[in-house]
Amino acid sequence: MRHQPYVNRRTVLQAAGVAAAAGLATTAPASAASAAPASPAARVPRTLASPVSSAAGRTVRADFPIEYVGVSWNGPRRGAGIRLLGQDGSRGEWTTLQPMCAGGADGDPATRVGVLVPAGGAAGYEIRLPDGADDLRATAVDTVNGPTAAASSDPATRSIEGVEYITRAGWGADESLRFKADGSENSPPTYYPAQTLTVHHTAGVNGDPDPAATIRAYYYQHAITNDWGDIGYHFLIDEAGRIYEGRYSGDDGLPAHDTTGKMVTAFHAAGYNSGNLGIALLGTFSDQSTATAARDSLTLLLATLSAVHGFDPQADVTFVNPVNGVTRNVPMISGHRDWLATECPGTTLYGELPALRADVAAVFSG
Repeated sequence: MRHQPYVNRRTVLQAAGVAAAAGLATTAPASAASAAPASPAARVPRTLASPVSSAAGRTVRADFPIEYVGVSWNGPRRGAGIRLLGQDGSRGEWTTLQPMCAGGADGDPATRVGVLVPAGGAAGYEIRLPDGADDLRATAVDTVNGPTAAASSDPATRSIEGVEYITRAGWGADESLRFKADGSENSPPTYYPAQTLTVHHTAGVNGDPDPAATIRAYYYQHAITNDWGDIGYHFLIDEAGRIYEGRYSGDDGLPAHDTTGKMVTAFHAAGYNSGNLGIALLGTFSDQSTATAARDSLTLLLATLSAVHGFDPQADVTFVNPVNGVTRNVPMISGHRDWLATECPGTTLYGELPALRADVAAVFSG
């Protein structure tokens, strides 16, 4: 059952109205049908996956068209590469692997390197690792062409205080991935008061033609390959400005929170997760800015969450992890690199965060 808002609903809706007057997208995911099932009755491709270990230095094939290759290892972050094999037997050029946004559960060392590589229907792949790297795990994934199953009967879209988002059902989350073979939940949700908001990029491709399929691939990478039990972010935003629900938080219809307003713990900032809400923009923003629609949706979502929790978007705060007592001084709206040694959310996007904070604050001062 839908909970009663834990701040004044009028305040948030007025903020959304101000955002609309300022030209921001208050219904960013209105074209959700182009990226996710259009209705609860739609069918979603079942995720196909073929994991291997010790894949370095040999040719690996799958018995389905490979749309993504998830790769992770321990050791140096730079120097790894991949070469894709075409269905006609051809071998592509070696491509340098660019590590994705680093994360992990609280208590885990943030030393493992992960990459999700679009493969475009390849027949196989080859991987090479830098000296000193070990414990390679690679998984061929297809979230596009597998047998389809009926989507959840849950709504494909909902709204959080007037801001529309695509639900887990809407982007085709296979909820069985959250559970172990014995039926127990791998990472049962835990909830703590929200303290901060953190911006990420996924370090994936820009101009993604099928964001929902990519999110399903990240979900598999995070939940199964990384053994986190779920996708690592609370929300994701694609370049068209569509907002997607991330980490599972219950069946009450409110994303990222329980019915009392506490926030579910995710896996986006190892050591600093509990009380820290993570929003990831799909793509890489090291040398380019985000698309206008994505930036508008990010601004509106941050403004809405700030209102919900009574946050000052331009404040500096001392975060205290409620689980282990670890503290860190950060901006209220931070970038991932404010927490960990990572390139995320990209040099360009990180440099734009001061302006983003000002825009979020302006939503309420207009």
